[in-house]
Amino acid sequence: MELADTLRKRLEDFSRNVLFEQSRSPPFAGENDKRVLSSLHLQMSLYFNMWFFPLWWISESVMLHLKYPALPDYYKFILVTVLILMTLIEAIRLFLGYAGNLQEKVPELAGFWLLSILLQLPLILFQLLNEAILIQPLERGVHIVLAMFILTQALSGFVALRDMVRHTQSQFHLRQPLLGGMKEIR
Repeated sequence: MELADTLRKRLEDFSRNVLFEQSRSPPFAGENDKRVLSSLHLQMSLYFNMWFFPLWWISESVMLHLKYPALPDYYKFILVTVLILMTLIEAIRLFLGYAGNLQEKVPELAGFWLLSILLQLPLILFQLLNEAILIQPLERGVHIVLAMFILTQALSGFVALRDMVRHTQSQFHLRQPLLGGMKEIR
């Protein structure tokens, strides 16, 4: 009985002192602010996209090989170029997305977002909507899934980027009076 009471008292002390320490005093919004700014939605979308992209690449390569003889020469060149560009851009884009989101780095996340909006989205929409390239049913399916990944990542990447920029801006404004006061002392 006495052992159970001492054990209960130690657990209560532990939970009060360690687990609920932050709830007693409000956190200082300055240098001790350790909020996580990474976006879970963006990270999940990047993770699933990383596993889906090889499937997309294989199906796109096989479909291009099958329909290659039936395509006009200019579309042969365009589709091979688009496949190579999308492969390179997607590898860079996923790397920047991971680094920018997990490490909470604004430049990497901005680069990810720009690559998504300015390059990947137009290229996938070209492949999805241009009927002259003889779109096969498998291609249409994998293009729709990749387009949904890119749109989801563009939206959640924008929100994550906005939050990180606002946080960085508030950190800068919190440090601004300190720097101004130091100039007056000199």
